[in-house]
Amino acid sequence: MKQRRPLIAGNWKMNGSLAANQVLLTGLLDGVAQLATVACDVVVCVPFPYLAQAQASLQDSVIKWGAQDVSAQEVGAYTGEVAVSMLRDFGCGYAIVGHSERRSYHAEADALVAQKTLRVLEAGLTPIVCVGETLQERKAGLTEATVARQLNAVLAVLNTEQLAKIVLAYEPVWAIGTGITATPEMAQQVHAFLRTQLSGLNAQAAGQVAILYGGSMKPDNAAALLAMPDIDGGLIGGAALKAADFLGIVAAA
Repeated sequence: MKQRRPLIAGNWKMNGSLAANQVLLTGLLDGVAQLATVACDVVVCVPFPYLAQAQASLQDSVIKWGAQDVSAQEVGAYTGEVAVSMLRDFGCGYAIVGHSERRSYHAEADALVAQKTLRVLEAGLTPIVCVGETLQERKAGLTEATVARQLNAVLAVLNTEQLAKIVLAYEPVWAIGTGITATPEMAQQVHAFLRTQLSGLNAQAAGQVAILYGGSMKPDNAAALLAMPDIDGGLIGGAALKAADFLGIVAAA
C-alpha cells in the first residue's frame, strides 16, 4: 500500500479565456462536489493572468491552484518575469518548474531549473519539478542518463528537509500531446529509477516524494498507470482542459 497521497495536477499551458475558464472551473467544482470522497490532492496550474480568477473560484474548495513557471529572481529589473512572491499574493500552492516546453522553447538549463526550485521552496510553495527524455534520447538508450542529469542538478542544491517537500514529474517528451503513452511498465521503470536517484540524497525523504507521470494520461489509462508502485499521480495536459476528462482521472486516483 502506498504511503504517498496521490496528486493530480492539471497544466492548462497557454490555453483559456475568462469565459472558457469559468466554464471549466465550474465544471470541476461541480464534479468534485459529487465525489463521495476525494482521496487525492487536486491542483490546476493556470496561465499567470488567470491566477486571480482561479483564486476567486477555488479558494473555498478542495482544489488548489498554481502557476506554470516562476522566475529564479526574487525581485528587480527582469521585464516579463513573475516572482514567487507574486504567486503567493494569489494564494498559489504550487509552481511547475523545468517543464519540457520551457527547457526546449526557452532554452532553460538544468541549473536554472534548480534555482527556480529553490525559490519556490523558500517561499513555502511546492515545486513540481519536471524531467524527461526526447524520442531521440530514448532511442539512443539515454533515458536514465537524461533524467538523472536533470534531477541531479536539482538535488545538488537541496537539503534533506527540502527534498521531502518537492513533487517530481516524469514527462517523456515523446508522449506529451501526441496521444502516445508509455506503457505502465515503461513508466514505472523510470519512476523507480528516479526514486533510487532521490534515495541517494536521503532514502526516507525519497519515500515521501510524489512522482507524477506526465505523458498523455487520460481517463482510460489513468487507473493502470496509477496502480504502479512508484507512480503517485499525474501532470495532466490536454485532458485537464475538459472537466469530464480531468475528473475521470481524479476519480481513478
